[in-house]
Amino acid sequence: MRILVVDDMPLMRHVLINMLRRLDFSDITEATDGQQALQLLKSKPFDLVISDLYMPKISGKELVKAIRQDPVLSNMPIVIVTCEDEKSTIQALISEKINGFIVKPFCLTTLEKQLAYIKAKQL
Repeated sequence: MRILVVDDMPLMRHVLINMLRRLDFSDITEATDGQQALQLLKSKPFDLVISDLYMPKISGKELVKAIRQDPVLSNMPIVIVTCEDEKSTIQALISEKINGFIVKPFCLTTLEKQLAYIKAKQL
């Protein structure tokens, strides 16, 4: 599985990438914001995007909208990772058809469950 990890905080990208490697994922690319993520998504194929919600340039919410509006990328599974737990924000993201939502801080098991859920839905 080719995974794109998008977060403006290097430490968070590092934590996510290390967790993914512990779960035996090795084809991982990182982006520092939504703008860079869109460039990468248009230049090579990915199977999953894991993105922070709040980032400069293009936010996670704007990234989701751009992916869903692109005919080539529209079915891309997306997991949003954030410290945001406001019900209205979560509902707005669900209406944008995200595939998963993880609230920070989280553990390896939480990430593993989200990935298993997404994988099961794809089969």
